[in-house]
Amino acid sequence: MHDNAVLRLREARLARSTRPFLARGNKVRRCQRCLLALTQCLCDTLVTAPSRSQFSLLMYDTEPLKPSNTGRLIADILPETTAFQWSRTEPPEPLLSVISSGNWQPMVVFPANDTGESRKVYHRPPTTGKPPLFIMLDGTWSEARKMFRKSPWLDTLPVISVDLNATSSYQLREAHGEGQYCTAEVAIALLELAGDVVASRQLTRHFTLFRERYLAGKAHHSHKVTAKLEESI
Repeated sequence: MHDNAVLRLREARLARSTRPFLARGNKVRRCQRCLLALTQCLCDTLVTAPSRSQFSLLMYDTEPLKPSNTGRLIADILPETTAFQWSRTEPPEPLLSVISSGNWQPMVVFPANDTGESRKVYHRPPTTGKPPLFIMLDGTWSEARKMFRKSPWLDTLPVISVDLNATSSYQLREAHGEGQYCTAEVAIALLELAGDVVASRQLTRHFTLFRERYLAGKAHHSHKVTAKLEESI
């Protein structure tokens, strides 16, 4: 069975839970690796890809537990991806060590129009020099904004903001505003801009298949629920 940083974080988060986490669709029997309905499991389709770029996910509270989370897809394709539970008061020491090592160009992925005027903003990653380390704030839009504003240890890092300039294909959660994209979609764009074309294409394939099978699993479950309701009338 494949493993990744998000799944390990999920296990740690579950171990700390004092009550079961009930996400939408919690009645669905799921593969505990890809979190899709068992009939839609995509574990045997996973193919990793090489990448000069690296990702680190800062995940908000229960985000690692959600079957609809797409940060996990990045870790599926890029095994060097790291993932940490966000804390306002306790920044993850391993990530701080990587940032301070000088081996990477760390950048916080966040929309430029929500940053301060003094913050350095990239609109495409540098393709020369140190490899990029993309720090992604993984949660809902309001949660990502909170993480950005309440993580002073990130304040000295530049921001990278990408304009996908397309309607999001993510249909697993409702977007709260125009131009808001899921974590995997942004990662796909960043990889392409950074010249990691093979990884970008592989993540695109994985994301597309994940989305299709997730929605197929939801439709199948809804059909069974409707049938049971009709039988009971």
